Amino acid sequence: TLVGGAAAAWPVVARAQQAAMPVIGYLSARSAEVDGPMLAAFRRGLADTGYVEGREVRIEIRFADGQYNRLPALMEELIKQHVAAVTTGGGLVSAAAAKAATTTIPIVFNVADDPVRFGLVESMNRPGRNLTGVTSFQTIVMEKQIGLLSELLPGHTIIALLVDPEMQETESQITGAQKATVALGHQSIVMRANSDSTLGEAFAEIVQRKAGALLTSASPFFLTRSKYLVEQAARHALPTMYWRREPVEGGGLVSYGSSTFEMYHQAGVYVGRILKGERPENLPVIQPAKFELVLNLKTAKTLGLNIPHTFLARADEVIE
Repeated sequence: TLVGGAAAAWPVVARAQQAAMPVIGYLSARSAEVDGPMLAAFRRGLADTGYVEGREVRIEIRFADGQYNRLPALMEELIKQHVAAVTTGGGLVSAAAAKAATTTIPIVFNVADDPVRFGLVESMNRPGRNLTGVTSFQTIVMEKQIGLLSELLPGHTIIALLVDPEMQETESQITGAQKATVALGHQSIVMRANSDSTLGEAFAEIVQRKAGALLTSASPFFLTRSKYLVEQAARHALPTMYWRREPVEGGGLVSYGSSTFEMYHQAGVYVGRILKGERPENLPVIQPAKFELVLNLKTAKTLGLNIPHTFLARADEVIE
């Protein structure tokens, strides 16, 4: 009888333990297909602070699949799960949706631009309120991307800038990229796309206007369409610079940007620290310490590009 009574009590104890397990929300403007590496890095950061998924913490995940208007409803779903904290992926659109939904739940964001300028935090060192996170400062990075892309191009070239008009940071990205393009003696054209149809129209105009290269800006929508971007760049023999390594691993030419692993790992560490009692307002926004230059040499040869030895020497990874 004693053994039977003890066995009957176990489910009750298990339910109590499960109920006490903190729940973390993960809100992304991207998709499950492309967010695998980011989630793995985030989980690693959590684990490094003592929170292993399924053992000390549960993670509720929501993806908008590039449809930004879904983000507010997805955030509301997470709030109903009584999450202890939320981390966001996919830039300012995700962070803004999370911020608009709560002033009390801690939010750890991953964004591509200045979080102070766009009102997410009060300052980089003292964020204030319930938000902190990681930024890659993509606007500044785009100027560097133009310079790197220019090294691979023969003479003066028209460089197409592919941007997402729904991203808050788009206009500042355009300004920085155009300034760098002019300084290097190139012309630029700006293509805006935020749907499959406008993306197709953008490529048609890029070809019509005889652009010789392409730079894709940071956008959750573009990342969910990486395969299409790589295919179109190959079809039209367009040397293309990406802001993340994933498209290059899939056959794109070159990428330059902050380390995806490092950014999401740091977000996981911050969430773990918050679960231990630290307040987001006291955690400084993290700026990237490492940038990766990744080149697909096979794609470069297919495009007939002569890659300078100095460029190869600077590459963090060359895919052959």
